[in-house]
Amino acid sequence: MKRRDLLSGFLVAAAAISLPRGLQGSALAGEDDVKRLSITRRTIEVNGKAASVFSLTGPDGKPGLKLTEGGAFKVLLRNESGQGTIIHWHGLTPPWPQDGVPDAPSPLIAAGDERSYDFPVGKGGTHWMHAHTLQEQALLAAPLIVSPASPADEQEVVILLHDFSFKSPEELLASLTEGQSADAMADMNHGAHGNMSAGTMVMDLNDIEYDAYLANDRTLDDPEVIDVDRGGRVRLRIINGATATAFTIDLGEIEGELIAVDGQDIVPIIGRRFPMSMGQRIDIRLALPAGTRSFPILALREGAPQRTGIILRARGAEVTRLATEDSKSGPVLDLQLESQLRAVVPFSQRDATRSYEMKLTGDMAAYKWSLALNAPILVNEADRVEIKLINTSMMAHPMHLHGHHFQVVAIDGQRFPGAVRDTVLVPPMRSVTIAVDAGNPGQWAFHCHHLYHMATGMMTTFGYQT
Repeated sequence: MKRRDLLSGFLVAAAAISLPRGLQGSALAGEDDVKRLSITRRTIEVNGKAASVFSLTGPDGKPGLKLTEGGAFKVLLRNESGQGTIIHWHGLTPPWPQDGVPDAPSPLIAAGDERSYDFPVGKGGTHWMHAHTLQEQALLAAPLIVSPASPADEQEVVILLHDFSFKSPEELLASLTEGQSADAMADMNHGAHGNMSAGTMVMDLNDIEYDAYLANDRTLDDPEVIDVDRGGRVRLRIINGATATAFTIDLGEIEGELIAVDGQDIVPIIGRRFPMSMGQRIDIRLALPAGTRSFPILALREGAPQRTGIILRARGAEVTRLATEDSKSGPVLDLQLESQLRAVVPFSQRDATRSYEMKLTGDMAAYKWSLALNAPILVNEADRVEIKLINTSMMAHPMHLHGHHFQVVAIDGQRFPGAVRDTVLVPPMRSVTIAVDAGNPGQWAFHCHHLYHMATGMMTTFGYQT
């Protein structure tokens, strides 16, 4: 596939269908409760330099959308960016024609055009929206928060993490797939990029060295500072919107209560550090100590010293300047936390009616990645489907299924009733089994959420036969 085709989108095998009326134009434009969302361009400053990036701006002029559970996702999306694009509602479960994968089934939204969406928003949770093209790298992403009908008495703080490059995403992809000398590849897999020995094998941690790592569009040496009440309660809604970087959230001297993953409630877990791969979200509840103090909330790059984050500042407190690099590298993500997670509302217990094995394969030197199935995923409504994800490569892969939530039911063959998610990390030489209740017909994308792994082959279809 040529790189110019990648910008137009990543196709999944899907039959052509006629689009519902609401997707053919702006059928909702005259309705009072419609939220307007605009795709535009903007300029931000990174490391003292101007950068042109995308923006997803809601009706209040701020990035993203905030909705209420149980309501409708009535959105009019207008593309004012000058380029064709499409947006995926990551974490929501729309009908398939309103999903955001190019030509599966809906085409890109042309520059200057608009498209309307109308479907049930579902329960409360921390979600996000992003382009399903290479434009995601250029910050075409924003929070999508569904608030509970009866919100708790706490301050909400939303943090969107990203990795940033002054190079275009096409240049980054070309550097990975074209003209990589053996020396350049060796340099990429060592030093700041990081690797980790696993017996005689070497785990590849990072395949792109970015210019900056952002939290709400800012670097840690010029962070967003958010005022909070002394001794107050804060709910952190953290989204890893990075295209190729995993992080560990570091709360420093305070403990937090992990209460949700991927917008789904879990039995709370107390801790100071919580890992999150690309596409994942975590909600952490904090009970801040009394006193006039500041509290950094850091995101540590996996296997490398770079970090980003925000500062919570009790009113009147001073803020200490922090460097964008630490003296130590961030932790390497594993499945220790995943094995401890338990859903507050797990799936019902029943046997799988269909089972599949999917091998996650790859060649770092050639930069070719793929998903190998023992059979195409074909299901009927009401099926309980289990998929064993087996990573035979030496890079971790966060696997994301569109249009559904799944429950983690086994790690390395050991069964347990884990978290309900939409994105799960599969580290090298490990396996994770997920269960999906088929109830949303379509030809759904199922892919690695590392943008450049997806672009070079790690994408398949979770398809309904009817």
